[in-house]
Amino acid sequence: MNALTVQEIFEKLSKINPNPVTELKYNSPFELLVAVILSAQATDASVNKVTPILFEKLNTPESIASLQPIELEPYIQSIGLYKSKARHIIAMAKILVEQHRSAVPATRHQLEQLPGVGRKTANVILNIVFEKPTLAVDTHVFRVANRTGLAPGKTPKEVESKLMACVPEDFLMNAHHWLLLHGRHVCKAKAPMCSTCCIAERCEFNAQDSKQRA
Repeated sequence: MNALTVQEIFEKLSKINPNPVTELKYNSPFELLVAVILSAQATDASVNKVTPILFEKLNTPESIASLQPIELEPYIQSIGLYKSKARHIIAMAKILVEQHRSAVPATRHQLEQLPGVGRKTANVILNIVFEKPTLAVDTHVFRVANRTGLAPGKTPKEVESKLMACVPEDFLMNAHHWLLLHGRHVCKAKAPMCSTCCIAERCEFNAQDSKQRA
């Protein structure tokens, strides 16, 4: 996909949603970190159902670090992999208290040293909390990047590298949100809504589909 087409794609996405934000509900960097850890292999909607009750009582590293997994699990048991996530969140909170004065660290290296935090989660925190131009590649971003031909790749890291190289600088800060929300609400996995898609004319998937119907 050439640079002009990429520019046009992000111009269209930005016009529809000039100020995209995460759909996860949170009130602090720590709450966002917990929510993103919980969202692994789960939907934001499912996370948003449990976090209001969780954060009403447990919304600081200190309050969670002192828990045993069995005490945290009831709050998040409706979310997949809740047992391992409970262990990770408690261990993460302990490290924040002991090594970071209870603050969420601002570097990728420090973030990725936290239990339950991988590259995708680190990118989300760096982008939203610290306003870094990072690109978190989740299942939606991965699908849109490959399906449209924007940044095809076999792994999230490959897709991330290609997106970082091709997305115009002016759009880089919000690119992750635009692609994620587009994949979640329009370019869906099983039934992409091509007839109402704002970037259909620039999409390689739509172009191939049109040729097959011709």
